[in-house]
Formats: sequence, C-alpha cells, structure tokens
Amino acid sequence: MSTAGIIFSNIHDNNIPELTRNRTMASVPFGCRYRLIDFALSNMVNSNISNISVITHYNYQSLMDHLGSGKDWDLARRAGGIKILPPFITAYANHENSLYSTRLEALKSVNHSISKIPDDYVVLSDCDVICNIDLNDMIKNHIENDADITIAVKKVKLTKEQAKMNVLFDSDDNGRIVDVKAYPTNFVGEADINLNIMVMSRHYLQEIVLDAIAHNYNSLTKDIMLKNVNRKNYRIYRYDGYFACITSSEDYYKSNMELINNKTVRQQLFGVRNRPIYTKVRNSAPTYYSPDAKIKNSLIADGCEIYGEVENSIIFRGTKIGKGTVVKNCILFQDTFTGENVKLNCVIADKNVVIRDNKNLSGDETLPFYLAKGKMI
Repeated sequence: MSTAGIIFSNIHDNNIPELTRNRTMASVPFGCRYRLIDFALSNMVNSNISNISVITHYNYQSLMDHLGSGKDWDLARRAGGIKILPPFITAYANHENSLYSTRLEALKSVNHSISKIPDDYVVLSDCDVICNIDLNDMIKNHIENDADITIAVKKVKLTKEQAKMNVLFDSDDNGRIVDVKAYPTNFVGEADINLNIMVMSRHYLQEIVLDAIAHNYNSLTKDIMLKNVNRKNYRIYRYDGYFACITSSEDYYKSNMELINNKTVRQQLFGVRNRPIYTKVRNSAPTYYSPDAKIKNSLIADGCEIYGEVENSIIFRGTKIGKGTVVKNCILFQDTFTGENVKLNCVIADKNVVIRDNKNLSGDETLPFYLAKGKMI
C-alpha cells in the first residue's frame, strides 16, 4: 500500500501575522536553522512517503527558495518527489476566484491534482505543529481498524483560552470518535486535541472534495466530520511525544526557548533514532567566537561572528554580534547584524535586520519585541 502526502502551507498564517507578512507559515524559521515545514516533510520522508504536494496560497517565494528541488529531503525524483501546488490551478477550481482560508477550500482548489494521485492512502498535515511522529505506525493503525479517517491527537490539560484555539475529540474505549468539539468557548480540563495530521484513503479524500464542491462546504471539521461522525468510522491515533502548536507569537517564542531550556524536548524532536529532521543545507563557514565572546545556554548556527555576549538565545546563520553587545532571551534570524554596545532582551529580529551601535531594545516573554525583515534601527 503506497501513501502520498499533502501539506497545507498557509492555513495558519494569521496566528503570527508579524512573521508571515512576507512568507508562509510553512517557511517561518525555527530552532536555529529549520523552517516549520521541515517537521511535516521529515515526518513523511522518514515514513517512506515520497510523493508530497505542498498547497500554497500566497507569499510562497520564500517557501520555494527553501524547498528548491527537494534534494535535501531526498525528494528530487523523476516520479513523485515534491510538488508545489499554487491556488486555483484550473479555471473551474473556484468560480468566485477568491482566496481560501480553510483546509477544505484548499483541497477544493487543487481537486484536479488530487484526482491524479496514484497512491492508495493520503496523509494530510498542517505546518503549525512541531513534532516527530511515526506516520508508518499511524497508517498501519488506520488500515487495521478499517477507518475512514484517522486523526493524530494528544491528551493535554487545557485552559479556557487554549480550548478556544483547538478542535477536541471524544472517543470510546476502542478509539472511535463519538463527538467533535470545534473551538469550544467554555471548555476547561483534559481532552484529546487535534494535531492537524490525518490519514485517509485517496478515494475517500476525493469523495469528500467532490461532495464539498457540490454542496459548497467549506470546513473539513464542521461540514464533514461533525455531520458524519455517527455514520463513518473516524478514529484517533494518540501521540505521546513532544509537540508544540504555534497559535500566537507568544507560542512561537516559547517553543523556541524550550529547545534551549529543556533537554527532553530537543531529544524528542531531534534525537529520535532513524527519524532525523531534515532541512536545507547551507555550506557556511564555522561560527567565529572572538576571545572576548561569552556564550551561555544558547543555540548558534554556522556562519556567525560573535564578539559580544549571548545568553539564553537562538542565533540563526550568518548573524553578527558586535563587540560589547549583550543578547539575552532573543531569537535573531538569518543575517542579523548588531553594532557595538547594543543591549537586546526578548527580541525577535527577522532576516537582514541591522541594529546600530548603543541601542537598547527590550520586550517581554509574553510579548517579544519584533523587528521586521530588513529593518534598520
């Protein structure tokens, strides 16, 4: 049984509008050298899925630059490989010619491509969840239980605010879903939350998409799952490893900081045997640390120059930290430049930001100070 993959690159752009102003959610940098799409792609490649489609929306130049031919994920192939599907690639895909905002609308827009998938099963994944999951085991579970849809979930304790951002599932002792709570406004407690990774047969996916086109359905959760939960065999697959869901700038900042402060998180993401996380290779020179540089509890990529002090921070490739500069609790994207005697605390600096001498910038863990791409201070 062969399996194809479909990745939604833009669905959650509004969660972190600062970082997605000029890029898709999929291409948001993470953890020193990765992009968010690297986790979804690596999960599929590690499970022998080599026919992967990435559905785009807009702002996907950065995504195309990152993916290239797909060779860094072993996806540069004559048959299968990685394909970027721009919106509405056929004239009849969307009669209003409007941009989509849900997964089902995205699938409707590429219905022609879905109909040509030769594989038996399809794994659908968003880009806002960071995890290292064994999709082979999930697909096996789906087939053994003769499920219509199998959804990856994790049982967590939720506050009222957290519950409003998630889809929750109730299931029986056998794992069959009996109720779906879509973004409940008054739920508090423990529940299985949707990790936005699901498995279904290619035939059932086509059936869903054609039904949605015929009846003008727009939501996979509300128009398909809620209406069919008692008639179809929808099941959960409980994932017990680490995951992070990026629903806000605070979540993004917190998830990056966890890589520094929690060894278990790093191990469950990047230390799983036979399941590495791949990314685009950039052959940079090793990072230079001056004799006066002080580094503490930080992740620093290659190609950097460090002359000052870095503490509890994530520094991406090609960044320069000037003499006398102190960087604490920060995330500095690729090719950030800081002058001398700069003080930064809880700052997220996008690519190619320049911070001149003697500047003092500070945010908070709950509201990091953000500097837009190419900004000069």
